[in-house]
Amino acid sequence: MRKIAYEQIVEKVKTMCIESNYNLGEDVYAAFKNALQTERSETGKEVLTQLIDNADIAKVERVPMCQDTGTAVFIAEVGQDCHIVGGRLVDAINEGVEKGYSEGYLRNSMIYNPMNRTNTGNNTPAIVHIDLVEGQELTLHMTAKGGGAENMSALKMLKPSDGMEGVKEYILSIVKEAGPNACPPLVVGIGIGGNFERCAFLAKKSLFRPLGIRHQDPVVAELELELMEQINRLGIGPQGMGGSTTALDVKVELESCHIAALPVAVNLNCHASRHQTIVLK
Repeated sequence: MRKIAYEQIVEKVKTMCIESNYNLGEDVYAAFKNALQTERSETGKEVLTQLIDNADIAKVERVPMCQDTGTAVFIAEVGQDCHIVGGRLVDAINEGVEKGYSEGYLRNSMIYNPMNRTNTGNNTPAIVHIDLVEGQELTLHMTAKGGGAENMSALKMLKPSDGMEGVKEYILSIVKEAGPNACPPLVVGIGIGGNFERCAFLAKKSLFRPLGIRHQDPVVAELELELMEQINRLGIGPQGMGGSTTALDVKVELESCHIAALPVAVNLNCHASRHQTIVLK
């Protein structure tokens, strides 16, 4: 049985919150650079250049790359042979978020509840999904999820008779409706299957996969590429200014579902696709 200290989790989470907001991931940065070479619109190229410059400034000056420093969302893969000592895992994550957002001078965006709209003042509570896995390690995946792109996300319970063509049409309609409001170029996360709540989680989970890494199932990988091509033909472009780079990547995760169901969720991520992963052993 591996023991992992509460305080160790707090410190790692604090660092994840700060670094995800200051440093654009290498996968996203590389996607910007690639898009700059393929973008057909001069305006689109100019916007992409500004986004790259913005990321460079944030990294050098140690400041957030965007004023919306996001909801702290975690997927915690907990090894069944590891034990958290000194406190609860979720409490450690929330304490780490509080320290990270305070010490990193990051905007606090969380409210106590949708009715009173009072800010919690420390960007907690985090949203934590826990997955029990084999082994002795604790793996934390974190994203600082911006509100604008999240607001343009959607879920629909399609009919099985709608088929994959109906799934594709629905996904394209959501991206088209979002237009500039989700701050493209986007990372489009898609969940297919499960049930109502599981489908939304699958769409979120897909966004944790690094850009450029295709699904292990070649059929799903082909669907990702097809959707990205179709989305980039919409002409929305970087920051909605027009162009051929509306999506930097498309990610699909799917699971089994009921014979009467075809749930589809689309979770959009803005150009500041902030994510971190750490492993505690």
